[in-house]
Amino acid sequence: MKVRVRFAPSPTGYLHVGGLRTALYNYLFARKHGGAMILRIEDTDRTRLVENATEKLIDSLKWAGVEYDEGPHVGGDFGPYVQSERLAIYQKYVAELIGSGHAYYAFDTQDEIAVMRESKTDSFDTKYDRKVMKNQFTLGAEKTQELLDGGAEYVVRLKVPENQEVRFQDLIRGDVSVNTNDIDDQILLKSDGFPTYHLANVVDDYTMSITHVIRGEEWLPSTPKHVLLYNFFGWQTPQFAHLPLLLNHDKSKLSKRQGSVAVEDFRDKGYLRDAFVNFIALLGWNPTADREIYAIEELIDLFNLEKVNKGGAVFDTAKLDWMQQQYLKDLPAETLGIMLETELSKQGFKSADSTTTAAIAHLFRERVIFVSEIPTFASYMFADEYSIDEEYLAKHWNLETRNLVVPLIEIYSNLESFTHDEIAAVTKDYSKTSNKKMGEIIHPLRLILTGKPNGAGMFDTMQLIGKERCMKRFDEFISKYGI
Repeated sequence: MKVRVRFAPSPTGYLHVGGLRTALYNYLFARKHGGAMILRIEDTDRTRLVENATEKLIDSLKWAGVEYDEGPHVGGDFGPYVQSERLAIYQKYVAELIGSGHAYYAFDTQDEIAVMRESKTDSFDTKYDRKVMKNQFTLGAEKTQELLDGGAEYVVRLKVPENQEVRFQDLIRGDVSVNTNDIDDQILLKSDGFPTYHLANVVDDYTMSITHVIRGEEWLPSTPKHVLLYNFFGWQTPQFAHLPLLLNHDKSKLSKRQGSVAVEDFRDKGYLRDAFVNFIALLGWNPTADREIYAIEELIDLFNLEKVNKGGAVFDTAKLDWMQQQYLKDLPAETLGIMLETELSKQGFKSADSTTTAAIAHLFRERVIFVSEIPTFASYMFADEYSIDEEYLAKHWNLETRNLVVPLIEIYSNLESFTHDEIAAVTKDYSKTSNKKMGEIIHPLRLILTGKPNGAGMFDTMQLIGKERCMKRFDEFISKYGI
């Protein structure tokens, strides 16, 4: 049997990082087993729809490289792939459940249900009591038909049998068993004619021939209801795999209250796709213990649902930043240069020629997390107007340091080849003849040429700034701060 998996988000906003992890695991599983990845839009909750959310979800998936084989804008043999376009299909299966006695009409109002729940001695018991409420069992067939013919509002509920064990095998959690006395008579069809998640999910997974349901842990309590539906229809259940929660550092469930959780925010901030996907893939799973950097092809080859952890995975942004830096420093200089040129244009800086820009990006790649930080971190590389750190100035500029660097500046002015090696050679010679440590020389040079206490290698920096600009800065600084 060909493996078929699906990612089924609701278009209620952005793509959550947890949603991306679910989509990614489905994608890795499908690709490893030569199967198909389906995107299905579950838009049956009409009160929570957000305009253009579907398009944004798809854009985020595309950015992450999670490709689907069937779905909106792609098509396939099992469509439509948007649930609001499948209402006739759900109506057919609801009628089948009612006909077989596994579902029933209920006519209660929300107020009546609230009163029923308040009357219970156990405040944690919120289950619908079909023995006392207004439904086809308490009303009888004649009254039920009368209400239906009269256009009364109703919902269709699942008729859960009493005191039976519902068992299923989870690829991550093993054997799961739940007694039906703990399962509610779930609403399957709402009063607006739209199905709930539970009905639509099961019907769609069956009619789309889904073989493996890989989804978040939050759906684990709903799975017994879904297994009941499969049994009532006489369908074979798919394989289930419920992924662990994503957690904040305090072990609470990851939410936007403690920081960004939208994939598009991480993309817009400047995280590299491959770094971000690598990080997301290892939230709850790691194929080996000896490393953490993997190409997507390796992730596909090594992916194994049985090795996914049961416990929650902490969304560690410090680790994400580290991973971002590993990928950033491995990018070709030309690629970095193109990225930096884009950022310089955005931030209003004038870029140098492409070769120099690429060299600057390459030089600073290990000192930043995002390419977008380079224009600010190293503004002195792109503009001759730059600020001087006052504390650094006070520490490294006095009469002694002035007298130390002025002769060296004269040596620099006579260099024909203003390269890293030439600059380094004459500076080291000067360090010996002046009997000064290199640090005593480098700090005043860095102060004059960059204004900052931190930066890239000084001789690389000088080469890229260029001899003419360096000499101009020496003159202007000493003229302004001369002792």
